[in-house]
Amino acid sequence: MTSDPMSVDSSALDPPHPPESTADEPKYGGFSRFELELEFVQSLANPQYLNYLASRKFLTNPAFVAYLDYLQYWTRPPYLKYLTYPTATLKMLQLLQQEKFRQEIISPDLAQGLIVEGMKAAVEWHREG
Repeated sequence: MTSDPMSVDSSALDPPHPPESTADEPKYGGFSRFELELEFVQSLANPQYLNYLASRKFLTNPAFVAYLDYLQYWTRPPYLKYLTYPTATLKMLQLLQQEKFRQEIISPDLAQGLIVEGMKAAVEWHREG
C-alpha cells in the first residue's frame, strides 16, 4: 500500500448509491457519501461559490478538475431526480468542464452576470407557467 495522496482506491471512483440502496453505507460526519456529493454538486449552481473556488485556485488544481469530471454522473438517472435545481446545477457542471470558463469565473463581473441571467430566466419561467 502506498502513501501517495493522489492514489485512489478504484471503488472510490464509482458513484455512490442513491438512498434507497444504502442502509449500511459508511458515514462521514454523520452523512453518507451520496448526501455529501449531492450537497456539493448543488452548490456548484451558485456563481459566487464558483468565483470563490476560482479565487482559491481550486479550479486550476488537476485533481479538483478530475473530481468535477467525475461528478458528471449527476447528469444521468437515477441521480438526476435528486437535484433540487437541475437546470442551474447541470448548466454550471457543464460549464466547469471547460478550461476557459474555469479561468474566467474568477471575474466577479462574470459571476454577477450569471446571477442576473439566472434571475431573468426564473422570471421568464414563471411568466410562461
